[in-house]
Amino acid sequence: MEKETIVTAEIELLTAIKNSDISVLDQMLHDDLLFNMPDGQTITKDFDLNAYRSGKMKIDSLEASDQIINVINNSAVVAVTISLKGNYDNNPIQGVFKYIRVWKEFESGLKVIAGSCVQLA
Repeated sequence: MEKETIVTAEIELLTAIKNSDISVLDQMLHDDLLFNMPDGQTITKDFDLNAYRSGKMKIDSLEASDQIINVINNSAVVAVTISLKGNYDNNPIQGVFKYIRVWKEFESGLKVIAGSCVQLA
């Protein structure tokens, strides 16, 4: 697995998040994904997809910086800072967040199997 592959996958993922593209997100997120939210809640792929599907989650702008990628065999760990603006369930979300995402290569392609996010500012 090459770092460039992960860079491309990250761009695809962030574009899908920004556009609420359910089909791409469904493809890129592993069925058994666990993701820790800034409030400590652990969510699943279904929870995440339903937030976009229902229109509860809307992203207005999203900008990534300070990306670090470590490739470990057929997995990769990505740490990235994301400046985010949008709303969830009509509550504004705005700030700078630090994400960590774990990608793993499967026969069906790269999938996010785990992640976490903390608010920086």
